[in-house]
Amino acid sequence: MRFLTATALIALTATGAIAADWKEDYQVLKFGILSGENEKDRIARYTPFEEYLERELGVEVEIFTAGNYDGVIQAMAADQIEFAFLGSSSYAAAYTATEGGVEPLLSRLQNDGSTGYFSIIVTRCDSGLNDLASLEGKVLAFADPDSTSGYAVPYFNLSKEVDPKTYFSAIPFSGAHEAGVVGVVNGTFDAAATYMTNETNGIIPRMVTKGMIDEGVACPIWKSPEITSGPFTARANLPEGLKQDMKKAMMDVVEKDPAAFKEMTGGEDSTQKDWIEVDHSRYEWIVAMRDWLKKERRSGS
Repeated sequence: MRFLTATALIALTATGAIAADWKEDYQVLKFGILSGENEKDRIARYTPFEEYLERELGVEVEIFTAGNYDGVIQAMAADQIEFAFLGSSSYAAAYTATEGGVEPLLSRLQNDGSTGYFSIIVTRCDSGLNDLASLEGKVLAFADPDSTSGYAVPYFNLSKEVDPKTYFSAIPFSGAHEAGVVGVVNGTFDAAATYMTNETNGIIPRMVTKGMIDEGVACPIWKSPEITSGPFTARANLPEGLKQDMKKAMMDVVEKDPAAFKEMTGGEDSTQKDWIEVDHSRYEWIVAMRDWLKKERRSGS
């Protein structure tokens, strides 16, 4: 019995040492966030979470931003950042670019129990453009080639009804969700693809709260089937102890630092209540959809 107790103690001590070893090689951790909103607001929303992680993990943590989604994806592929908050399509892009070198850890759980969101097409409420038929010959802006709700899902689903390349007069990329909505409000685009979680949470209410647009000026006129929420993603080649410590810190932030959790998930407009654990199987259909889109672009049809 004494031998077993001593052995167990040695094993526990060794396990603890192994778990802590990652800090020797990763004294600075970087996590990427996508360009869904302007850089200043992105950094402001995630700074309390960054500070929380530094307290929990005991290492320096840095926020990584890029001008487009691909910048974050390529940073992961080049081992320049360790973690990233990705959409479903950008996760699929990273999975393909790294040949399976990324690993989804957690995704979002909303107050209503849902674990997804929707792509929407937005127009000015006073434009008279209120359905897909009215958009024929108009300019529809997509957000970014690696955006799930801002490009992949709407293009894929619209293609079941029309040929986007010929049905619309132009289908440019705005570069970001907010830029697309602002373009609609200012008359640069007739419509823009973006996202919503429910009637009170999404890009439009967030931009109203931030004072970027007036309430009642932008209206959704089309909604996709539900999209699986994107994952908080790790590089697969990271030490298992680091991935598990980060996952635990992420899950604990809900109770340990509710203010940071609320801010990073949308501030006053947040409807997220927790995280759920996920794996790659949840996103296989997104990988398949992106493969279809790639073939579609190559065919030029």
